[in-house]
Parts: sequence; C-alpha cells; structure tokens
Amino acid sequence: MSIAVAGGGIIGLTLAWRLAQRGFPVTVFDKGRIGGEASWAAAGMLAPGGEIVATSPIARLALEARQLYPSFVRELEEASATRIDFQECGALDLAYSAEDWKALETRTAHQATLGIRSEAVDAARALSICPSIRAAGLQGARFYPGDALVNPREIITALCSICRKLGVALIENHPVENAASVPTFKALVIAAGAWSSQLSIGGLPVAEPIKGHLLGYQQPLGTCGVMVRHGHTYLLQRAGGLLIAGSSEEHAGFDRRIDPAMVADIAARAAFLLPHLAKETPADVWTGLRPASDAVHTGAHGTSGRLYLAYGHYRNGILLAPVTARDLAAEISASFEKH
Repeated sequence: MSIAVAGGGIIGLTLAWRLAQRGFPVTVFDKGRIGGEASWAAAGMLAPGGEIVATSPIARLALEARQLYPSFVRELEEASATRIDFQECGALDLAYSAEDWKALETRTAHQATLGIRSEAVDAARALSICPSIRAAGLQGARFYPGDALVNPREIITALCSICRKLGVALIENHPVENAASVPTFKALVIAAGAWSSQLSIGGLPVAEPIKGHLLGYQQPLGTCGVMVRHGHTYLLQRAGGLLIAGSSEEHAGFDRRIDPAMVADIAARAAFLLPHLAKETPADVWTGLRPASDAVHTGAHGTSGRLYLAYGHYRNGILLAPVTARDLAAEISASFEKH
C-alpha cells in the first residue's frame, strides 16, 4: 500500500504526514531540495480577508483552513518539538483615496455574506493600530481581525522532522517524470506545484508558474504589528524582525531571476505605506513561482485509482495545506479500503 508523492512542498509534506499517520508507507520525491520552491518563498499570509473576494469553492476551503490553523500549528510544534512563528495579528487594508475606500466597502460587503469579518476604522484608529504607516492622505481602513500569518519555512522544517520520525522517505533531486517512474508504488500523488502539469501524464490540468518578487527588511520588532495591505502591496513582519514586502505577479515561465526594476517598484510601494523604508535597503530579495490553474485540483484523477492530484493552490497553498491534506488522505484511505 505504498504511496509516492511527487513534490516536497507544504502540500506534499502535509499529505505525507497525514498518510503516514494512517499507516501508509510514503515516499516524497522532489526535483530539487525538499520545500525549496514556492513554500520556501511564500510570505506566509493566512488571509481570507485579503484573498477571497467572491463566492467560490476555494472560499469555503479557505475559511475552514483558517479555523484549522491554530490546532494544525500546535500539533506540528508538539510533534516536532519546535516553535513556529504563527501570529493571529489581523490585517489593515488601507485607503488613501475615495476610490480606495469605495473599493474596500464594496469588497467587504460581499465578504460579510461569506462570513469574513472586518470593521471600518478611521485614520486615527488605523494609526494607533500601526503607527508606522503613512499618515498623509490616509482616508481610513478596514481591519480584518481573523487574518493571520505563519512562517512557512518553519512549517517545512517541522514537517520534515515529523515525516522522518514516522518513516516517510524524503528523496531530493529526484524528479518524477511520469507514473512509470514509480512502478513499485500503489498510488502516485502529484503535488509538484507549478511543475505539476510538466509530468508526462495525459490529461493533467494545466498549472502555470506565476513569478513573484519579495523583499525582506530587517527591522526592529514591532515595526509592523499587523499585516498591512494597499492594492497589490502587502507588508508583514515575522517574529525574528524580518519585514516582508510584496509582491508581483509575472507571467515569466520558470525564470527565477531577480528583476531590478521589479525590486525598485515593490520598494517604492512599500515605502509609500511605511515611509521610513525609503531610507532602508532590503536585507534580502527573492522570487517564487506560484502554481496558477483554473481551479484547485485535488482528488483522484482518471479511473485507475492510482493517480491523485494536489496542486493549483496559487496564492493560497500555505493556507490550504491542512484541509487539502486532511481531505485527500481520507479519500486515498477510503479508496484503498474498498480494494
């Protein structure tokens, strides 16, 4: 009943953990370093308030996953004996014009019907929540108390530790080309993110890599105590002081190169929101490739009972990992029980 997982990001590793808990022998294969792609590059926002703007299947999953996250992190910490930076800090969506404010009000009215809570705050209140934001021209904000953040790199480290304890084999630098590459396994799960549809298996839903640049500024603790958003710009600060600014959405294939023009653009947008950053130089700059698709693809693919999908999470892979792994592990287990 052994299972192969192609892709060692947060989705593949969380699924491997849940399958191993059910007694399945699992091997995770990655074309490079385990957890070294989108999961490592992600900022770590757990933010239905910033991501969900319309009724959709992903909206329900995102809200459920957000509710699961506190227990998910506690379980990871206890099983790995490590600490994970998880902050239920909330988020401020800022308005610096009448157009900004109208867009926020329209969005939040629809979000309220989905169960995503937010509250209007005036400029003075927004500045009291996050004193470092730009005061000039600030019209007000919406505060999302349910939005949170996590350090995905610490999640990956904890998952690797737990998986090894449970006997999961983690094989790096070993791409899976097709199902025939793993003939001794009873099932194959494709969880290779933006690379998933590159496997030589017919009929796979297309996953497109969407490149994103991120900047990291080493800042005093408390510089940005909540997540801050404005348009396509966001800022968040991890427990160690790294303040992350993002991001971009670029159709650049699998090109991971740093674009100085894009770095300058994000730096300017970040400095608009936190003016003191105009005098700061990023301590780190990196890119990641998000797996965009027409939907989140999870579950059995085809009729063989041997192939399963777990990709297409785009900007929400970190958030959706707990619910994706829970549901897919249950589906795989039920399928094996039938046979």
